[in-house]
Amino acid sequence: MTDISTLERGILDGHRPLLARAITLVESKRRDHRKTARELLDRLSDNTGHAIRVGITGVPGVGKSTTIEALGNRLTDAGHKVAVLTVDPSSSRTGGSILGDKTRMHTLAANPDAFIRPSPAAGTLGGVAAKTRETMLLCEAAGFDVILVETVGIGQSEITVAGMVDFFMVLMLPGAGDDLQGLKKGVLEIADMITVNKADGDNKLAAERAASEYRNALHILSPQSPTWSPPVLTHSGLKDDGVDALWEQVLLFQTRMTASGEWQQRREEQRIGWMWSMFDTRLKNTLEDRPELQSLAQDLEAEVRSGRLQPGSAAERLFDALFD
Repeated sequence: MTDISTLERGILDGHRPLLARAITLVESKRRDHRKTARELLDRLSDNTGHAIRVGITGVPGVGKSTTIEALGNRLTDAGHKVAVLTVDPSSSRTGGSILGDKTRMHTLAANPDAFIRPSPAAGTLGGVAAKTRETMLLCEAAGFDVILVETVGIGQSEITVAGMVDFFMVLMLPGAGDDLQGLKKGVLEIADMITVNKADGDNKLAAERAASEYRNALHILSPQSPTWSPPVLTHSGLKDDGVDALWEQVLLFQTRMTASGEWQQRREEQRIGWMWSMFDTRLKNTLEDRPELQSLAQDLEAEVRSGRLQPGSAAERLFDALFD
């Protein structure tokens, strides 16, 4: 593993191979790697926080990658440096990504001002990888001023990703009838914008009808902020039509939320949420790092499975052993 000072200098210089190595480091489950990763992030902290972070979700087949590629190319043409963090479904056998987003965004992958990093969800709830937050910070330190996070979008709670980005975009398909179909109330409540993709050709009218349905659905919900009512747009990622309007809404959102103080407030709440998330992770890591606790956990699982011990009592015994 490259030493920490080399990683730090390489990231600040925008050296992509070293950025990739640093991301691998923060994703590692090895105890020594976790410690090094924390130190690296501490060193880079003054160079983070400047990017606009956008989460993009939607059901499989909605065209997330196509939309991200079109948007990413537009942004780099405008002078931005764009990092795309794509979270793939994971193989149940190996835990690795099974879709391969770079192959689905080939033109953006070849763009010198873009960086694409696919990571497996590996069972993490919320459709995001375990170290998405840390990866965002590394990309910001490397000079990327727009971070796009594509979630799995397979029915898991998307609250996790909404809690780590500035703007949460939900992509929908034309044909709203059934498709208030994947439109769970929870997703509506956390969306900062809904956009209906594939609004081209024969689908254009259907997309407009779907957008109208979603606008009506949003009217019955109280917006998250008195400053912002989530707009509903249509676009075609494949035809690169209406993509500029998506980014215009992101910038308008940033302007209004910054003026009201809510932009900074949201960032502060995210940092607190991250702290407690890391606390939970450290507890689990401590359990995994101590063989005697692993053995106790297995014994307790066997007792719970057999019905001899209640789950709550087993958890208490494990917790007591952890801090003994």
